[in-house]
Amino acid sequence: MPEQIIIASILIFVALLLYSIGVWSERFAGRLKVWHLLFFWGGLCFDTAGTGIMFEFAGQIGFDVHGITGILAILLMFIHAIWATAVIIRKDEKAIVNFHHFSVFVWLIWLIPFITGLFVSAG
Repeated sequence: MPEQIIIASILIFVALLLYSIGVWSERFAGRLKVWHLLFFWGGLCFDTAGTGIMFEFAGQIGFDVHGITGILAILLMFIHAIWATAVIIRKDEKAIVNFHHFSVFVWLIWLIPFITGLFVSAG
């Protein structure tokens, strides 16, 4: 397996860990906290870096389930991190306790390209 793919896979796996910790700890805590933001942003950064390396290696983004949901997932992760940051800055209590609904939704969408990527790499 090419070194680029190994590095990208490690980065994306770290993204899974960071993003999952952020999303699920927020969900179980029942409120958005500042430290969750660090995990959201970290997951986004690692996923974007890994995806960028994969893109460089492949030379294109496929117009298939993996490619389309991958682009959608990164965009949603970015919106999610920005929105979470705004909620914390505004100290909007209602949004702080309800934000986990959006977080879990974005995480579920993010899982689609993660899982399909496993099948793409195995094929």
